[in-house]
Amino acid sequence: MAPPNQLCLVLVIFLSVFSLSSLSTSAIIPKAIVSLSIHSSQLVENLCNGKAIQNRRFCLKALSTLEVIAVMDTTQLGTLIMKLGAANAKATLNVYNEIIKKPGSPQALKALNFCVEAYKYAILSFEMVSSKLVEDPQTGNYDVAVIGPEIANCKKELINAKVQAPRLLAGNRFMKYYVSMGYEITSTLELENPNEY
Repeated sequence: MAPPNQLCLVLVIFLSVFSLSSLSTSAIIPKAIVSLSIHSSQLVENLCNGKAIQNRRFCLKALSTLEVIAVMDTTQLGTLIMKLGAANAKATLNVYNEIIKKPGSPQALKALNFCVEAYKYAILSFEMVSSKLVEDPQTGNYDVAVIGPEIANCKKELINAKVQAPRLLAGNRFMKYYVSMGYEITSTLELENPNEY
């Protein structure tokens, strides 16, 4: 096992590289922190405390935008979450497309192309779910849930191909958080309207 000093050094290097990466987090984590109306604030608080949420702090920060103030119900919050998930997927897809243009091994190219397809699927799924929230949250719940394994497989492909790209790993992690938020909101919608589905 590595001595604690070496582990600290590795952690500092990783965090430095990650923080200096040029991936704009503004499309991924909104920077605006605003005071929420009591109703939308309670909706956000309930959602971010849900069982499926993998990172409560990320959830609260992602939903601390001006758009959330206008949210009047769970369906509107769900639509906003799907839009944020799709925007995150598009931003991360752009990074993948940028990295693919750089020279690399055939294994790395194969892994990157696999991830490009996973992110295209994620974008379509988030956009589809957004339109299904009112009429069929149960199907929307399934559609969001299946994004998770796609992104997990993407991560495995990157690791197996030894692709060293903190920006991609961060994008995958954020996607996992948006999937958990989407799953939680669609589960909540199912519970709010049990007889309709």
